[in-house]
Amino acid sequence: MVERAVGLVARFAGALGAVLTVLCVALVGYAVGMRYLLGQPEPWTDKVAGWLVVGVVMLAAPEAQRRFEHIGVDVARSRLGPRLAWAAHLLGTLSVAAVAAVLLDAGIEMVEFSRMIGMMTDLEGVPAWWVQALLPVGAALLLLVALAQSLLLLLGLAPAHLPDDTEEIPRDPLARAE
Repeated sequence: MVERAVGLVARFAGALGAVLTVLCVALVGYAVGMRYLLGQPEPWTDKVAGWLVVGVVMLAAPEAQRRFEHIGVDVARSRLGPRLAWAAHLLGTLSVAAVAAVLLDAGIEMVEFSRMIGMMTDLEGVPAWWVQALLPVGAALLLLVALAQSLLLLLGLAPAHLPDDTEEIPRDPLARAE
């Protein structure tokens, strides 16, 4: 049930990241058209496109982690055998959780500082913390996914989308009771 709820949140964030990708492509297309076709460059588009890329990365990372679609060394892991592969997956999910926790802490600190001093972006009326908030939001979601995966692995269950090199771990919680 926890995995399903976390998965729903990660999929929603991933979908939002996909929307931001489309917006970024449209914005870059608009900027290119304005600059090269009409000769009227819009300097704000470069900044906003950069912010959208940050949003895409931070919102897509939890879904990539949920699906185990991150960078991995499949060849090495497949040679480890099921037990050591399980340990490698656990170490991987715990490592992602640790990095996400550091990013979350740093992101919260950055947002608090920017709000405290009233830092603004180069675009008039846009506080820096609005953009910076993408870091702790994405990190919190990534932490949630990695912790849920770690918990399942520690309970002897396979998270959804776990690669097949850990065949001894039940894929269904009910299979464990049998």
